[in-house]
Amino acid sequence: MTSSFRTLVLAAVAVACNNTPAEPSPSQRPAGAAAADEGALAEPSAKLLAPKDANEQAPETFKVKFVTTKGDFVVEAHRDWSPNGVDRLYNLVKIGFFTDIAFFRAVEGFMVQFGIHGHPQVAKAWQNANIQDEPVKEGNKRARLTFAKTALPNTRSTQMFINYKDNTNLDKMGFSAVGEVVEGMSVVDSLNKEYGEAPSAKQGEITRSGNPYLRKTFPNLDYIKSAELLK
Repeated sequence: MTSSFRTLVLAAVAVACNNTPAEPSPSQRPAGAAAADEGALAEPSAKLLAPKDANEQAPETFKVKFVTTKGDFVVEAHRDWSPNGVDRLYNLVKIGFFTDIAFFRAVEGFMVQFGIHGHPQVAKAWQNANIQDEPVKEGNKRARLTFAKTALPNTRSTQMFINYKDNTNLDKMGFSAVGEVVEGMSVVDSLNKEYGEAPSAKQGEITRSGNPYLRKTFPNLDYIKSAELLK
């Protein structure tokens, strides 16, 4: 296994790929055991703790506006690209999941990843709320939005990434794009990259301890403040 794969929780990723990519794949790590002290975090709403109820079918196309600490960007989602993935994105936005969500992994010339909820109780509720895999119809070109997953089948949940370049090597690994940034890609490009892969190596701790841990350990990360469906 190359050193670039150290951040992957499953060594099986390297085994499963005949051609190891130059960068590690956007892996979503299983989170580990019980949540740690949640500090002063507000009590989450009931809908954030009920993944099974977030099951509406998405429109064939729709746009999402993400408000971040660096500005706004807009994603256009296409259900025919990845129906399960797009339905999950649509429902996450509708229930307000993307509120105070860290861009915890930002790698220059590769991608930026987000989607671990900042409240440990919510993160735990969603960590095994997985959706089924689908064929890759649209691949990982620059500005495309895609769900992260492990090397195991059917492990997409809430973590996503936006490609900074054409990462076509990810297509054969089963990473199916769900949409693309159509406005504000310069905002996505400007997200803080000073920590690189370091926070990704702590995904279990992020899930257990949430945003208090991130703000203490990686204080300069950028965040999604909110996301909304555009009419």
